[in-house]
Amino acid sequence: MDAILKTEGLTKQFGAMTALDNVSLTCQAGHIVGLLGPNGSGKTTLLKLVNGLLAPTSGRVLIDGLAPSPSTKARVSYLPDHTYFDNWMKVRDCVGLFADFYADFDRTKATDMLKALGIDTSMTFRTLSKGTREKVQLALVMSRQAQLYLLDEPIGGVDPAARDFILDTIIKNYNENGTVVISTHLIADVEKVLDDVIFLNAGRVMQISSADELRERTGKSVDEVFREAFRC
Repeated sequence: MDAILKTEGLTKQFGAMTALDNVSLTCQAGHIVGLLGPNGSGKTTLLKLVNGLLAPTSGRVLIDGLAPSPSTKARVSYLPDHTYFDNWMKVRDCVGLFADFYADFDRTKATDMLKALGIDTSMTFRTLSKGTREKVQLALVMSRQAQLYLLDEPIGGVDPAARDFILDTIIKNYNENGTVVISTHLIADVEKVLDDVIFLNAGRVMQISSADELRERTGKSVDEVFREAFRC
């Protein structure tokens, strides 16, 4: 399969601090990839660079062979690690905004997904819990027919009982020809859905592997390998 995402020597500095250091990786089309690392490892910075929200200090990002640009934004569906809708907006307003902004947005899918999540579209963001806000944003992001889905901590703000439902929502609703990159430090919860894993620490890639190959080679779960690699 072709690579939908590739980085070459990607480095990002903020003043004297190096957030990413010479990161080179490839994500194949049709795979669910875990971008795994502790808080502060550079996961969010990497996703922002891929999405074109930050410019690299050096190195480059390629999305389906193209540098981040307005044309690649049409291929990427991005879930940031924070809420970006205004508090006065109703959930149905958010659905309408996505429908107006993204040509590949499926309004029916979004409405059905919100209903399955038990979310009343007449409610305003101000009245929603943090976890419900994240569910709304996830439903909208996953209702696009994108080539690349970038999900920054999609289960970080929801209770453990809802995590399996959220992951099931991701698996059932992404474009099967697309690629999903899930950034998280909650490895045990996402491990079962991952095809490939990327371990990131202090801005550097520690390991890239298929999830099955890693388990076979080590005789351990991805979560166990992660805990050993990042043990304090």
